[in-house]
Amino acid sequence: MSVVKKPVPDELTLRALETAAVESWPALEAADVEGWHWRWSSGGSIRGNSVSALHFRGASVEAAIDRIETLYASKGDACVFNITEVDAPRDLDAHLAARGYVRGNDHVTMTKAVEPDATLPDGVAVGVQPTSGWMDVYLSGLSENRRGVAARLIANLPRSAVFIADETDGRATTCGLTVISDDGALASVQCMATWPAARRMGGARRVLAGIAAVAAQNGVSRLYLQTGADNAAARRLYESIGFAITSRYHTRTRRLA
Repeated sequence: MSVVKKPVPDELTLRALETAAVESWPALEAADVEGWHWRWSSGGSIRGNSVSALHFRGASVEAAIDRIETLYASKGDACVFNITEVDAPRDLDAHLAARGYVRGNDHVTMTKAVEPDATLPDGVAVGVQPTSGWMDVYLSGLSENRRGVAARLIANLPRSAVFIADETDGRATTCGLTVISDDGALASVQCMATWPAARRMGGARRVLAGIAAVAAQNGVSRLYLQTGADNAAARRLYESIGFAITSRYHTRTRRLA
């Protein structure tokens, strides 16, 4: 029996996905360092508190890392780089390892084609602003160190953000968020959370179907999401509705004196 091999995404596709992921979750503070995108949001999520290194225009990688470390030191925080398959320069991970940066856990980027006839399920609400119920569900799924800054990050989202909630008796029980990329080709799946008492009742699937419907209505061709490689439950859910791993990434972290 022949084995069908999935096509390997090209560099432009991977770079477009990573760029969309960066744009979908703006940090509270950001700076350009020789083309690298420094981000800081007072703790919490990786995306809001790490360096995206998709582009590099500098003459010295080591000098640029020095500048990044100075920026994080001014905030009293660890220096974190997000390491993808399309970073510049390609040996950035080796540079950081040589300087004592510790490798973090693997994460995956998963994608799925949007079905153009996707429709919004009954009981799923859509809005361009988060309701209080949506925020309550979202905050319930966050660690304590992320809750304090969460509302500020949500308020800082691009205008293309759409908030989706599965509701029971008018009360949000599962939430999700999608942000459509600037070119209109990609839509994210993020901020997924469910009230503990409402788990295993299909809310996450309905929210994901709602995100797919919003994407279809806006002519988006592909959904994407990012999650921990070891998050088996989440990956099983996403794979069961057609998502597949497109690429992997990890962090490099150095605690500064």
